[in-house]
Amino acid sequence: MNVLERSWYQRFGWTWLLLPLSLLFYLVSALRRWLFRLGIKQQQRLPVPVIVVGNISVGGTGKTPVTLELCRLLRQHGWKPGIISRGYGVKLQAPKLVHGDDVAANAGDEPLLLAQRSGCPVVIYPDRVKAGQYLLAQSDCNVIICDDGLQHYALARDFEIVLLDAQRGLGNGLLLPAGPLREGRWRLNKADLILANGAALAGVPQFFQLSAAPACALLDEQRLLATDAAVTLVSGIGNPQRFAATVAQAGYQITACRWFADHHPFVAADFADITGPVLMTEKDAVKCRPFARDDWYVLPVQTELPSEVEQLVLQRLAALRSTYGV
Repeated sequence: MNVLERSWYQRFGWTWLLLPLSLLFYLVSALRRWLFRLGIKQQQRLPVPVIVVGNISVGGTGKTPVTLELCRLLRQHGWKPGIISRGYGVKLQAPKLVHGDDVAANAGDEPLLLAQRSGCPVVIYPDRVKAGQYLLAQSDCNVIICDDGLQHYALARDFEIVLLDAQRGLGNGLLLPAGPLREGRWRLNKADLILANGAALAGVPQFFQLSAAPACALLDEQRLLATDAAVTLVSGIGNPQRFAATVAQAGYQITACRWFADHHPFVAADFADITGPVLMTEKDAVKCRPFARDDWYVLPVQTELPSEVEQLVLQRLAALRSTYGV
């Protein structure tokens, strides 16, 4: 976490110097929302239900495991979900269907992981409407999950799920760059469902927890790392402290941590002075597998949604069947 990010959660006095920039950020984002509200900018509705999974703060809140669990739930109940995502860091001239054997540089780390784990079609493109249209043209999906698309108002949505990190909450409550928020706290009132990652929060009783499966080697997924082993953590995710907590809870002994920026494009040289065994997240592993060593391991995680949350999602989709004819 860099100095600016620490100031979002530790109330550094100089943060207030950034308030003019936060005000500018607010004015620009508010103008954009009003353009959609007044109909000057048009929302576009796709011919299938759309579920948006996102957050109002910068940093990891568990969108990938929640999206994977939603895919499992929907498939279990006869739906055919597909996923659209931005494809962070990928230069795209048109929407792209992600395949499980793609490389992260051409697909993005999270979309590649989603494609490998979900069993659902995944399309990446910054324009979520065009991504959704391409997904429907390339697959038979009848419900779309938009990964990290809360602020993409051009795409009409039927159900919004906002995720919060229970440890960090909304930080200092300020908008970027003085704080971690993309939108103000008011935005939570517009969501259909708010879920906290790790524990309940004041006003947010629903939460989910991540559980770790046994770690396995990047080069041979059948080789497991003993749960009491000493490991060096390497990660390039939005909230590496949560990863460290999950590792410790799983029983591993952490000897060192090496954190990189979120979505860091790992290369072999990044590990030149790092000794193994190394333990990393699935999101990092999809980028590191091409040059992995024998003592590099990945820690898979999964989540279970509360039963009342599952029922809410399924009931809302059932009510939409006649609207969309799916």
